[in-house]
Amino acid sequence: MSVILIKNIKILVNAREDYALLKGEALSNLPQINDAYLLIEDDTIVKYGKMYDRSYPTAEPTEVIDATGKVVMPAWCDSHTHIVFDGSREQEFVYKIKGMGYAEIAAKGGGILNSAAKVAAASEQELYTQAKKRLDEIVALGTGAVEIKSGYGLSVESELKMLRVIKKLSENSKVIIRSTFLGAHAIPSLYKENREDYIQLIIEEMLPKIAAEKLADFIDVFCEQGFFTPEETILICNAGKAYGLLPKIHANQLNISGGVQAGVAVNAISVDHLETVSQNEIDCLKNTDTIATLLPNPSLYLRMQYAPARQMLNDGLAIALASDYNPGSSPSGNMNLVVSLACMQMKLLPEEAINAATINGAYAMGIANEVGTISAGKKANLIITKEIPSLTFLPYAFGSNLIDKVMIAGEFIQ
Repeated sequence: MSVILIKNIKILVNAREDYALLKGEALSNLPQINDAYLLIEDDTIVKYGKMYDRSYPTAEPTEVIDATGKVVMPAWCDSHTHIVFDGSREQEFVYKIKGMGYAEIAAKGGGILNSAAKVAAASEQELYTQAKKRLDEIVALGTGAVEIKSGYGLSVESELKMLRVIKKLSENSKVIIRSTFLGAHAIPSLYKENREDYIQLIIEEMLPKIAAEKLADFIDVFCEQGFFTPEETILICNAGKAYGLLPKIHANQLNISGGVQAGVAVNAISVDHLETVSQNEIDCLKNTDTIATLLPNPSLYLRMQYAPARQMLNDGLAIALASDYNPGSSPSGNMNLVVSLACMQMKLLPEEAINAATINGAYAMGIANEVGTISAGKKANLIITKEIPSLTFLPYAFGSNLIDKVMIAGEFIQ
């Protein structure tokens, strides 16, 4: 048995045994223990506390790590990514700089359909190799649990191919991975004039095959003008629920689309984006457990407004933070940057942003009993920082890599 003692921790962050979903002002409550220790057996956290009251519940440690001057905290829980894709779309980056909008870029062959064409042409192994490299990259930046969506397939064959890649990533990694079926990401060109047939393809052909192979945990729909209506969103989500897939919704990124209301109607675990909301949407989420997952990266990349996180917290909502790592609007899965942007642009306090990117992110993936806090019995998915003056220094020094070590399931990956 491996027994690892991390001692002399300057600040042990988010150590708690009560790890309920955090809403409103509760998000600012981030427990911190100064001059702490943490004891890990194999892949599991077993004990923590102040250095002066340290005791060993079982064997003496086989490895001792001195964390003098360093912060130890839960690894990031990134609950919204699209890291299975082929190639990149940097030419669209130039188009955006020149002022082109989404429709113009799509007319030049860009956008979701661009990625769909590339995925269709790529082999499963090619997609896996690229996605594994991206996964390794974000883990080195502190991500210990991640949700990955399909949605660049838009055909039975390609959606299944993407989901099989996600399953293979999960089987070959100690990172906790949750899979989301996003066949309703866009209407493929073949069905442009008969969108109802594509929706039926999702419901009658894709879903049964996905369920038969147990390829997904969640179902997602891009509820947005020009993509899928609220009525279509509810129809598709209910079809997914019949196969045991919990709904998530891409909601209100570009317009007030009805996505929030559709998400609440199907009891979605989260509604994601929310850059464009009114008080009606915020009121709709009140008194529900549907999480508002906010994605500051695409707001930065697309020069869009940021979701009104401060208003949401003032009204008592549960919010999570995620990267939206994808080739078109967020070509980065760096959750450290996400947390910094949430502080700088969404006016979250550092404590609120860290909670949103750890415990609430875990809730948005249905894995809060496994990760997201420093708690006895949870997986030892940890970030150990370099020596830093304070916890606030993490989001403050947004251009520096402040991570010294990352532990996944009790093993250091760097």
